[in-house]
Amino acid sequence: MPTDARCLLVSFHPSVYPNQQVLLKMSTKVNEDLVRERSKCTFNIQELIYLIDGGEKKTLERKEVEEMVLSVKELRDEIPEEYLSHKERYENAIRKAFICYSLLKDHLLAHSMMEDFGPSNTYNAIYGVCKDISPLLLHMGMFVPTIIGQASSEQLAEWLPKALNMEYIGTYAQTELGHGTFLRGLETTAIYDPKTEEFILNSPTLTSYKWWPGGLGHTANHCIVVAQLHTRGEYVGIQPFFVQIRDLETHMPLPGVKVGEIGPKLGFQTANNGFLGFENFRIPRTNMLMKNAQILKDGTYIKSKSDKLTYGTMVFVRVNIVNDMAYDLARAATIAVRYSAVRHQSKPKPDQPEPQIIDYVTQQHKVFIPVATSHALRIVGQWLWSRYMAVTKDMRTGNIDQLPELHALACCLKAVSSKDAARCVEECRMACGGHGYMTSSSLPILYGTTTAAVTYEGEYTVLQLQTARYLVKAWKQLSEGQVSTIPYFSQFFNNNSHKWENTPEGIIHGFQAVAAGKTKAAYDTIQNHVKSGKDYEDAWNLASVQLVNASEAHCRSVLCEVFWKETHRTGATVSSNLAQVLKQLAELYIVYWALEKSGDLLVYSTISKNDIAVLQQRYEELLALIRPNAVSLVDAFDIRDEILNSTLGAYDGRVYERLMEEALKSPLNKEPVNDSFHKYIKPLIKAKM
Repeated sequence: MPTDARCLLVSFHPSVYPNQQVLLKMSTKVNEDLVRERSKCTFNIQELIYLIDGGEKKTLERKEVEEMVLSVKELRDEIPEEYLSHKERYENAIRKAFICYSLLKDHLLAHSMMEDFGPSNTYNAIYGVCKDISPLLLHMGMFVPTIIGQASSEQLAEWLPKALNMEYIGTYAQTELGHGTFLRGLETTAIYDPKTEEFILNSPTLTSYKWWPGGLGHTANHCIVVAQLHTRGEYVGIQPFFVQIRDLETHMPLPGVKVGEIGPKLGFQTANNGFLGFENFRIPRTNMLMKNAQILKDGTYIKSKSDKLTYGTMVFVRVNIVNDMAYDLARAATIAVRYSAVRHQSKPKPDQPEPQIIDYVTQQHKVFIPVATSHALRIVGQWLWSRYMAVTKDMRTGNIDQLPELHALACCLKAVSSKDAARCVEECRMACGGHGYMTSSSLPILYGTTTAAVTYEGEYTVLQLQTARYLVKAWKQLSEGQVSTIPYFSQFFNNNSHKWENTPEGIIHGFQAVAAGKTKAAYDTIQNHVKSGKDYEDAWNLASVQLVNASEAHCRSVLCEVFWKETHRTGATVSSNLAQVLKQLAELYIVYWALEKSGDLLVYSTISKNDIAVLQQRYEELLALIRPNAVSLVDAFDIRDEILNSTLGAYDGRVYERLMEEALKSPLNKEPVNDSFHKYIKPLIKAKM
């Protein structure tokens, strides 16, 4: 049971809070509302925990890692992070990150194959250590996977052991101050010098400086740097390079390297995001990652089989972001649902006590969708990871046929999952009223994390437009009499309106009709602009709003279809009670989005006003069916209090006690009168007397 009723030591001045013993009296008793809610559960919580983790073995492994990390006294903050300065927060985070690495080193070394970097909750204990984010996130999240995925066998043998042992601490430097997702626009150059067999790295403009990489500011001593490669006087494309930026002994920046930290942000305050510039900085020829493309000693360039292979790390990260969003939502939903069960508000019936706010249907509407969305993103994320691994396996044999589809899926799913998650986390925060605004609730921190994901590793609109290119190409294939790479397009090619069915399967087909219809409309708009004499690029820009909408519609159809089908497949392997609850969550998600997109469905299907009313009724029925299991569903996310880091969402439901305990930790409460009174307030008062 993930309850934490240990006493928290609070420093206070006795004259400020004379009743402090009453205020701080600790109780191990779980809130009665939560006890009652848990007694209503209709399924086996442990069974769902195993399912979410990927099996009993993985659950035990996760718990082992959590206990290993969270039992270490040195990893507990005496002063909450938010009261530290920017510099102190980083120093505290890096201290704790390396304690964690020392604890988990053997475990990490035993799990360093690419398969081990897939969806997993095993190492999420780090959220109980670094409340915001670890400065080492990109080391294991991008630096090491890039070496594994794009280094030659010789490079792998040389670099990987040192990276895993933290002799090489790395990050991934691609985005520049003036360029993000548009890789061809990157300005950092790598010019090959055959006389010395070296690349010369330069940042020719201010906008060419690398900007954003986590850990780059003061943590990393190496980087994967993405740059424009020139050899024999010709530009040959974008390539990743393995670059040492700091002295391994002194940690000073090497001559020709300009590096530093970019400052505070909405979130990720302890990520140590940095900037990086080069001035005639030389690296050996063998430091270009050469699994896919190579430079020979004389400067001969051997081209990769596909330009998209260079983007392998980005695709990998986008695939994993879908799963990250599922976990962020699990945390936010746990906080919001538990708080909703504890909080009592208003009196609809004057002769009865204030009800739990979770009994209001409007509150269920706010907090149950994040629960369902977390499950949707987890399931679709696992499905996408399987697709990624299958394509990666094919690529090893030279088959890259499925790479464009994977790229299109990873783009739109990353974009939509991050935006959906940000929206749901904010809904959870607002569902907790004013208390959700408190940093101690953890919801503001979670909001900063999820909103960051909307832009990093590909901005929402840009990624949707990349998927749209794949959709337009698929529609063009159909219009030219070929077989489309998107099978469902053919069902709607000649149909102006899809026949509506008020079932989950019917809704999914309706979403496919919307995606096909919107793709056709965007395609026709482009063709009409071209026929009127406009360049294709201008026509594309003029149709871009339609293209983004088509991409989002396609993604929504994929999310709903995969969530529904995988839920049914899983249902055959679990108990009937759990299968029923999971099906309710999946149907709630699908019906919710049907209601949200009813305008689109009215355009591209035969759905009627009466059908929408039936859907609304079914949506409310599903909220009522899920209501008795709400608290148990978030309990099944099995997130320890230390990892949740929330005054509102702890397992024991001691919301008000925890809020007061955290408030008393404020440095402003360590003295009855702040110095500012004597310096500024009192002189003004006396002057007015």
